[in-house]
Amino acid sequence: MISEYLLINILTIIVPLLLSFEKKIRFYKNLFPLLVSVFIVGGTYIIWDVIATYRGDWGFNTLFITGVKIINLPLEEILFFITVPYSGIFLYETGKYYLSEKKIQIGKKTVYFSSAFLIITGFLFIDQYYTFTVLIFSGLFLLIAQLLNSRLHILNSFLYWLWILFMYLPFLIVNYFLTSLPIVTYSPEAIWGIRITTIPMEDFFYSFSMLSFYLLVYLIAKDKWLKKEK
Repeated sequence: MISEYLLINILTIIVPLLLSFEKKIRFYKNLFPLLVSVFIVGGTYIIWDVIATYRGDWGFNTLFITGVKIINLPLEEILFFITVPYSGIFLYETGKYYLSEKKIQIGKKTVYFSSAFLIITGFLFIDQYYTFTVLIFSGLFLLIAQLLNSRLHILNSFLYWLWILFMYLPFLIVNYFLTSLPIVTYSPEAIWGIRITTIPMEDFFYSFSMLSFYLLVYLIAKDKWLKKEK
């Protein structure tokens, strides 16, 4: 029998997977840089997940998972770090094909200030482990992206910010089911306690940092992969 969490994973990836061989997008050709991103970013977030689960920051309701575990995480949770980036980066590449890129101006000082603000705020909530970690990761993304911005221009990309905003739509749908059933439960000591419907505020930062890191590593790997092919 398919668990609810496994079904969410399947529904997340099924359409992008079926359209990966579409002639215009040909997303299957980007499999190698995608795998690099999944390995590096997904691996990092899985390590965080293992530690957070061990600490009790969050847990998984046994009523909605198969019970199969890998490194003490439900199989469905591991798959989450594959299905989400696959679908997300597929949507990015689709948008890149159909929409024209525009540069937007975001000053270095603004980025560095935002990064510092997130990191400093994170340390103010060091006792709330999920709040602390997710703010640090968000701040680190902005810092790293800015340091690499002269080559990748991700922070000045209209498509990147449009993609991030668009990805909050499936995020809201998926996270609503994850937190309302609930499939994922949170320790009140690890979060602010502020929720949008049933979704902890921290999850919005989590989604931003995770998707952004996936895309950043993907673009770096893709750039190097294309240079090798030439």
